[in-house]
Amino acid sequence: MPVLRARWLDQPFVHWPFPPALVQELLPPGLVVDQYDDQAWVSFTPFLMADVRPLGLPVSRGLDRLATFPETNLRTYVKGPRDRDGLWFLSLDVASPVLALAARTAVGAPYHLGDLSVTEHDGTRCYAGTRRGGNASYQLRIRPGARSEPSDHDVWLTSRWRAYTRRFGMLLETAVQHEPWPLCEATIVELRETLTAAAGLRPPAEPLVHYSTGVRDVRIGVATPAAIHTAGRPT
Repeated sequence: MPVLRARWLDQPFVHWPFPPALVQELLPPGLVVDQYDDQAWVSFTPFLMADVRPLGLPVSRGLDRLATFPETNLRTYVKGPRDRDGLWFLSLDVASPVLALAARTAVGAPYHLGDLSVTEHDGTRCYAGTRRGGNASYQLRIRPGARSEPSDHDVWLTSRWRAYTRRFGMLLETAVQHEPWPLCEATIVELRETLTAAAGLRPPAEPLVHYSTGVRDVRIGVATPAAIHTAGRPT
C-alpha cells in the first residue's frame, strides 16, 4: 500500500564495478551482495525529487518549494530475505532538512543534509553537492545523448522495486513502484566526487553511464520488517 507519491527527474546513473567481498563488508546482517558478471556494483545517482506528497493529497502551490528539492544517492545492489533483490543505500544526501530528519527517524535511512544543486548549461546537466558537517562532495557535468534500448545489465541496474534500511537493529524493506526508466546514452564531461571514499570504498574504476529524464508516477510504500531465517540466511 503506497503512502507517498513523487516524481524523480533529471537523473544520471553512474555505475562502478567493485569486488563483491569489498562491498559485502559494508552490508548489515541479513543482506548479501547481488552480482552481475561476478561483480558487485555501486551507483551514484543525483536527481531532482519533485512533488513529494502523501498519497491522495494534491500538490499545493504554497508547498512547492518544500516538495521539490535535489537528492543524491550512493547505492549498491543486494539480496535480502526470501532472496528478494533490492537496494542498500551507502549514503543519501538531500537538500531538505524535513525529509532528512523524517527518513532517519522513521526507517534509519542514512540521510545527510547537504547543499545541492541541479542546473543546465548549453545542453549539459550539472549536479553539485557538499555534505554539511563533513567532507563528502561531488561535481558532475553530463551530456545526455540519444534514447537507448536498455540491455539486460541496464535493466538489472535500474529495475529495483524495494530498498532495505536498518532501524534499532531491525532490517526493514520499503517497496517502490514506478514506470520503467527511459534511458539515454550519456557522456561525462566532468566528475569529481568523494562520496565513495566517505562510504569506505577505494577509488572506483571507469564507470558505466546513463541518463534519464525521469519517472513521473513514483509510489513509495511503508517500511515493514524483513523476515530473516533463524539460521542467518535469507529465507
